[in-house]
Amino acid sequence: MKLLIVEDEPNLLSILRKGFAENNNEVSVAMDGKTAIEMIHNYTFDVVILDVMLPDINGIEICRRLRASKNFVPILLLTALGTSENIVTGLNAGADDYLVKPFKFGELDARVNALYRRSHQETEKIDTITIADLEINGRAKSVQRNGENIILTAKEFKLLYYLAKNTGRIVSRDQILDNVWDINFDMNTNVVDVYITYLRRKIDKPYSTKLIHTMKGLGYVIKP
Repeated sequence: MKLLIVEDEPNLLSILRKGFAENNNEVSVAMDGKTAIEMIHNYTFDVVILDVMLPDINGIEICRRLRASKNFVPILLLTALGTSENIVTGLNAGADDYLVKPFKFGELDARVNALYRRSHQETEKIDTITIADLEINGRAKSVQRNGENIILTAKEFKLLYYLAKNTGRIVSRDQILDNVWDINFDMNTNVVDVYITYLRRKIDKPYSTKLIHTMKGLGYVIKP
């Protein structure tokens, strides 16, 4: 698994990082909320282990922001506040599970594995999108066209996946910015057009049939 651990207590962070790495996981860390949000927006993780009490943006608010930006990475909250009210608040903010401190590493490991399995099973059923000879696997973050693997960056994949989920439907630049980039991204930027060009070079240029189309004055659409 690719894990992100968000924890500001150095000793606990070190223990968790070592434990998960020894179990052959790829582990990234963040010690504050701002860094965590940036990493989640820019990289793909299978599960996020998120402390509630952080020095800047708390874990509850991070959950809310991620879900508002349509990011549904599985999140397990670590909380020292074990009352039912606090737990309900965390789950309602978008967390998938929680664990009250102090805890045993074995239980955390088991819960993280359960989140990964559930997410993997659910996504495999619904997250393979086929458009003509293009196949996009949302769980594996893999793309093939005409049976050939296409390597995309995390942001290129997120853009392609958003277009694919809206196959046959025109999406505007503002809609793409809201769903693929941060919701407060500068709306005057040409980043969408730049990344569409990147995608076309990889998805369309080598093939005779073009799938990504510009609708002048309206936006973009992917369709056979």
